[in-house]
Order: sequence, then C-alpha cells, then structure tokens
Amino acid sequence: MQVLNMLKNQTNFTNTEMRIADYIIQNITTIPTINIDVLAKLTYTSHSTIIRLCKKIGYDGFRSFKVAISEVVYNQLHLPSEVDANFPFKQEDLTMDIAKNMADLTIDTVKKTLAQLDEELLKSVAEMIYKSERIFLFSRGDSQVRARSFQSKLIKINKFAIISEEYADVAWNASNLTPNDCAIFLSYGGISPHNNRILQHFSNETIPTILITGNPNSDLIKLATKTILVVQEEYDFVKIGTFASQVAFEYILNTIYSVLYAKEYRNNLANLKKKQALIEKGILSEEI
Repeated sequence: MQVLNMLKNQTNFTNTEMRIADYIIQNITTIPTINIDVLAKLTYTSHSTIIRLCKKIGYDGFRSFKVAISEVVYNQLHLPSEVDANFPFKQEDLTMDIAKNMADLTIDTVKKTLAQLDEELLKSVAEMIYKSERIFLFSRGDSQVRARSFQSKLIKINKFAIISEEYADVAWNASNLTPNDCAIFLSYGGISPHNNRILQHFSNETIPTILITGNPNSDLIKLATKTILVVQEEYDFVKIGTFASQVAFEYILNTIYSVLYAKEYRNNLANLKKKQALIEKGILSEEI
C-alpha cells in the first residue's frame, strides 16, 4: 500500500505530477492493464513526465510501478481487512475502497454470526416454527425489511407469516395469538418497552416466542422461549447505517428458512415444480 500512500500524499509533486497521481488513484483498477502511451494521452502529459513520477516515488520505471499498482488492486479486491461496523468507509475512500470494505464487513459479519450459532438451539427454533399453526413477526424499521423477506420465503414452503405491525394493528395481532402459534421478535437493541409488554403477555399465556437480538443483556431474553444472540460490534446510534446487524439478521433468517426447507426437502422440491408450472404455464400464467 506504500505506493498508494505516496500517490495520495503527493509530497514534492509538481502540478503535472499531481494530475497524473489523481488520475491513477481515481482509475486504479484500470492501471495494471494500461500502457504508458494511453496514460500520457489521458492525463495530457508525456512519457518522460510519467517515468519521472515513477522514479520520484521509488520505482525504476513505469513497468515496475505497474507491478506495485497491480498488487494494491489485488489486495483491495481479494484480501479481507478489518472494517469498522459503524463507520466502514471514510470521506476520502475511493469507490472501490468502499465496495471492498462493504464486502469485507458482510463476510466478517456472517462469519461472526456463524461462530455464535448453537446447533441444538437452531434445530429447536426451526421445529417450533415448523409446528406452529400461525407465525407472527414483530419488528420495526430496518429489521422489518428482513422480516418481510423471511415472510416471502416462507410462502414457498406453504408457511404463512403475519407482519404484526401491519396497519398499526400490533396489539390486536398480539391479543389473537394462541399457544399453537409462534411469535418471532427481531430487535437488535433489545430494549423496546413495547416488545417487553407483548412478550410478558405471551409468557403469561405460554405462547411460544423466538427472540433474535444483538443485546446479551436485554430484558427481553428472560421472557422469550428461545433466544438467538447475534452480537456485532455495532453501536446503537453512532453509526452510518445498520449494516452489520441487518446482515446478521438476514443470515439467521435465511438459515432458519433453509433448515425448515430441508425438513421436507423432496416434498418442497416437488411442490416447487408443480407451482412453477402452474404460475408459468398454467391458469395463473400472465401470458394466458
């Protein structure tokens, strides 16, 4: 990364050299395959100016400079790096730096979440959902997007979930649950007084509940039947976005759905083919 730092610092660079350095930084992924003639034209400079810049930052010519740039590009695109979950990019980061950081954050989050999973707990959660007559999803904000995605997937295996906050009817939905149903709560912070009251009611009525949270100290845990913890290095408010927590929730819900699907794998595949044929070529096809 030394070559990139030198190009960014531009110590003792002339105005022309600064122009070349800026172009290289902004188009770094194309530099390994470019020749000096093209670079000179694109930067309105000359061979000698480019070579002089290469030597100024420690390379004997443009070829060895390109080798160094190629290593930087490879590292940026392929090697994982430590990323701050709250501020995964900075103002001065290039577009591909941001893309790489987001990829690293996503991969790291999934790995951390996987390491926190307990096999028996995961099986019991899937079994609870499998046996439920109805499934109710309690979530707000970004987490409700994950809940809706889970709801959509469940339809594929003939399981129908209800978003409890739909049309602000959460209290009515909560009052209608029975011990034959199941309630899933998505709350990364795990500090909602509203959820606390609902979970208390469900606990009193012995209604099965699943809590997915990132707060190991949440008061909701002692009220939930099952709790899946997905602790990430994400603050409550001081952050650019809920990147890590929502990746973790999406991964957990995708995993639960996959475990449910695998329970009746052959039947689900047969139903998939039958329903696809009905939707694509049968009476439900839009082309008919």
